[in-house]
Amino acid sequence: MANTLTSVLVPIGWAGAVFAIVCAIVVLYAVARGAAGLTGGAIGVWFVGALLSVASSFASQWTPMIIAGGALAAALVVGGMVRMLTLPRPVTAKPAASVVPTAASAQVAKSQTVTIKTQSIKTQPAAA
Repeated sequence: MANTLTSVLVPIGWAGAVFAIVCAIVVLYAVARGAAGLTGGAIGVWFVGALLSVASSFASQWTPMIIAGGALAAALVVGGMVRMLTLPRPVTAKPAASVVPTAASAQVAKSQTVTIKTQSIKTQPAAA
């Protein structure tokens, strides 16, 4: 009887591990792109594969479960590192040199003055 269960549970466990690895690859891509919804969905589907990989543990085969868990852990770490390395770096502004106004710059400033003409709008009183 135990051999019969082993012949059924171990292939189910390996199929679950493969399914979990595929989902972990999707998680890696989603984390690297910063897609939170896709990450959550892929992890939710990964749980199904991980639970299937637990089936082989009833036949004393722990490898599929360890591979499924390791795949998600590696996907989260590598995806986070890829995202960190591909994000644009913030540009820091250099301090401006001190500017001393001269007579010529004051003349330019006067010539660039903008005047705005406004016009009043007449409104009708609200009808009671």
